Amino acid sequence: MDEIRYMPIGVVHSPFREMKDTPIQPSADRETEGQVEIFPEFAEGLKDLEGFSHVILIFHCHLSGKPSLRITPYMDNELRGVFATRAPSRPNPIGISVVRLLRIEEGRLIIQGHDVIDGTPLLDLKPYVPEFIPSGPVEIGWLQNRVRTLPNKKADGRFRDR
Repeated sequence: MDEIRYMPIGVVHSPFREMKDTPIQPSADRETEGQVEIFPEFAEGLKDLEGFSHVILIFHCHLSGKPSLRITPYMDNELRGVFATRAPSRPNPIGISVVRLLRIEEGRLIIQGHDVIDGTPLLDLKPYVPEFIPSGPVEIGWLQNRVRTLPNKKADGRFRDR
């Protein structure tokens, strides 16, 4: 298979400086603000985004450790298949987060409620549209009895570069 390469369109600025103590999902810390700096050559692409309340950040988990196909996720003590988790240490360390868009200021998105580490390269940005998400009953597998522990849950650093 051919190599796939992406270049960042921006960078996330955040009060979270390392993996440890960073929220493990955006909904674990709905208040923390951050900024997404869009590089000047991509700023024109922000036109018309100001009417959206939420955006999807797609980013490179640049601090994640060596990928593993079986990991112990933050909300569990059992080894799980990496594709049944949202852990950052994966074959392609791509992260996604839906965050509140507060405003746009000169090529910077001011966001709230995020789980992204300072300096994280942004690969793409999309408006969040709930009607585009499939509706109906949802099963959440092994997380069913653990998801209630999410509020204020922080990372313990287990997936950082070793």
